[in-house]
Amino acid sequence: MAFYTYLMASGPYGTLYCGHTDDLADRVWRHREKHFHGFTAKYDVNRLVWYEVHDSREAAFQRERRIKAWERAWKIRMIEEMNPTWADLNETLNC
Repeated sequence: MAFYTYLMASGPYGTLYCGHTDDLADRVWRHREKHFHGFTAKYDVNRLVWYEVHDSREAAFQRERRIKAWERAWKIRMIEEMNPTWADLNETLNC
């Protein structure tokens, strides 16, 4: 089973959210449909802009915690290395 750490954004250079999950497609759908009545719904964070795959839930969780502690500029640089146009990666998911 694969586990994912991901970043979502409200748009290019917009509000960012970091999370982890074992079902990335479902989690993105839930964010988009505002099933979570918290941060992502409030700030309309619905675009998957970065993700990486891990072998364990603990590894995905630890990576999420490290990223959440980073400066915003570091997160933006990481996004742009994988996704320079800030495209919605949900359309290309193969998980």
